[in-house]
Amino acid sequence: MNKALRYSLYALLYFVQGTVLSYFTALNPIYLRSYGLTMTQIGLIGTIGLLPFVIKIFFGMLSDRVNLFGLGYRKPYIIIGLLVQAAALVIAPLIDPVSGYTYFVLLAFLLMTGMALFDTCTDGLALDSTPQQDSGTVQGIMVGGRALGVVIVSGLLGFIVQKIGWSAVFWAMAILTLLPLPLALTIREQPRPANARFEWKAFQAFSAGPLIALALLGALYSFTINGANQIMIPFLNENFGVDELAAGFYVSVWGIGVVVGGITGGRLVDRLGVRRATLVAALLALVAIGSLALITGAGVAWVLIPAFGLAYGYYETVYFATSMQRADRRIAASMFSILMAIANIGTAIGLGVTGVLVDFVDYRLTFAILGALNLLALLLIPAIFPRSQDLNATQ
Repeated sequence: MNKALRYSLYALLYFVQGTVLSYFTALNPIYLRSYGLTMTQIGLIGTIGLLPFVIKIFFGMLSDRVNLFGLGYRKPYIIIGLLVQAAALVIAPLIDPVSGYTYFVLLAFLLMTGMALFDTCTDGLALDSTPQQDSGTVQGIMVGGRALGVVIVSGLLGFIVQKIGWSAVFWAMAILTLLPLPLALTIREQPRPANARFEWKAFQAFSAGPLIALALLGALYSFTINGANQIMIPFLNENFGVDELAAGFYVSVWGIGVVVGGITGGRLVDRLGVRRATLVAALLALVAIGSLALITGAGVAWVLIPAFGLAYGYYETVYFATSMQRADRRIAASMFSILMAIANIGTAIGLGVTGVLVDFVDYRLTFAILGALNLLALLLIPAIFPRSQDLNATQ
């Protein structure tokens, strides 16, 4: 598979993630609130639903070690993950979130298991075939592709809710999930060189201080930006009467910000180095998340929400590119998935804690707290990137 097709596949697979993300960002809290669920219950669904992105460590190890049915280390898992996600989306509207709350939570877990599987193996495919100097570009394509899915689909889903109903939203996402399948079937993986074969001793890298600090940064950044993202639309809905259709458009402009942030982050990582790019990312997140507390009306939100999206996309791209550069090719998917899993632990905790904070304090104070937590990144950056080192300068 040539570079253009690979990049197209990465973009399309992450676009599929973006379509589901657009639903969970813009509409899922409103959907569940319409049944009378509390933000604490919604936060619990988000937390449990994200557990597959924690156990994706094992998906990474599996795809690093097992050539499934002789079809490859990445290709068959990507296809299985897409099919599982599509099936879960078809079933979702058949379950009442109140009387069948437990089943709905389990289905969210299954849906995210499919997504985590194809996500992990897409990352592994990228790690197998991408030169280090292109890591920022590839991660920018991935983050941008996912955000593009949010931009294109968010308004569409809001329109479908109002004109047809919630069931059609889930089924539309199931159809979109299958879009990458034809391209995924064309994947032709190259034989692995000797220095890229799986070795257990490569996991010793996780005893190094800089890698531990990088993992902690991942947990911190994802705690704050995803926690803020979960409550952004419910805040607008409950304080300013933003309906489903308007919510979709707000998430679309958020997604435009993410696309810009992803492109910008990818270029800065490749050109300026990861240390400086990470410092900028932490400061942007501090300001952008804290500014959400200053929204005084729907009009102000049109400015501050895309600004938050830019910070979101920028931070994700920088962190993903840094993790990609640090990955040992012998355990590429495993190492990358471990770093992503730790980040997802931060997200899972953040979703739960944020839901509780909103119920016990209020939205504005919660935004302020989440923004301020990014100051902790300033303590981790020196440990990740010693002054005399910068990945782009030394490798």
